[in-house]
Amino acid sequence: MLKTETPDQQHAELDQYPTVELVNTLVDDQINAVNAVRAAAPRIAAAVTAALPRIEAGGRLIYVGAGTSGRLGVLDSVELYPTFSWPTERAVALLAGGTKAMFVAVEGAEDDLVQGDADLRAAGAGPNDVVLLIAASGGTPYVLGALRAARELGALTVGFANNTDAPVANEAEIGVTLDTGSEIISGSTRLKAGTSQKIALNTFSSALMVRLNKVYGNLMVDLKPTNAKLIRRAVRLTMIATGADETAARAVLEQCDFHVKVAVVALKRNTDVTQARALLETARGSVRRALAA
Repeated sequence: MLKTETPDQQHAELDQYPTVELVNTLVDDQINAVNAVRAAAPRIAAAVTAALPRIEAGGRLIYVGAGTSGRLGVLDSVELYPTFSWPTERAVALLAGGTKAMFVAVEGAEDDLVQGDADLRAAGAGPNDVVLLIAASGGTPYVLGALRAARELGALTVGFANNTDAPVANEAEIGVTLDTGSEIISGSTRLKAGTSQKIALNTFSSALMVRLNKVYGNLMVDLKPTNAKLIRRAVRLTMIATGADETAARAVLEQCDFHVKVAVVALKRNTDVTQARALLETARGSVRRALAA
């Protein structure tokens, strides 16, 4: 039996726990998700290193999963645009059962190996793409179908699984095993297995975006201000990065469509936004290099 499916003997009387103890037990078990990702950190770092040149060459991130794992892939993919201005066409999510499976379980979709292959090919995967394959069990047929197609097409494959010696991790070029063990509610991998996947995907994509010069210091300087909250955040980040007051920061941001990177370089170099953009382009998007030029 898979570890993720094995009943947790420590909490065999879970349904009898007082509510406070029940909640504390469920919360405390999430610590195991953090520990599992920490143990897998070297593999995640290897995935970032391997992905970087492909993404720099114009490749895409393609997330593949079913059920909870697939929905977490969708979540990571859609958050890259507002957070890092990552083009939506370069973050593709393939979910077993299609878009409707984001909201309602689609019976049998995860068992379709052929459809996983077909969906990956239909996405036009190629050698510069990085395919992230996510499966708690590590043996989901839909995900394996996509994995095998991705390898045949020359894409980099990174497999995330919550069971040791799992096919998704073993067959991928880089396997990331998140060994979270049994769930408090037997088999419910939306609990700490899902938490570990969320942490691992956040870590991978955020580290990759840092390496792609989307961050200055620890400031999110390449965000896409798509609403009033993010516009306020852009102003605040510009003020922190440059020491400018709100009026000066907002004035420059308004000239560059609230692109924090451009505003920071313009203010710190005391130049206009056109020159700031040129400096950033020469520096391949690095604020540090643009400021040092």
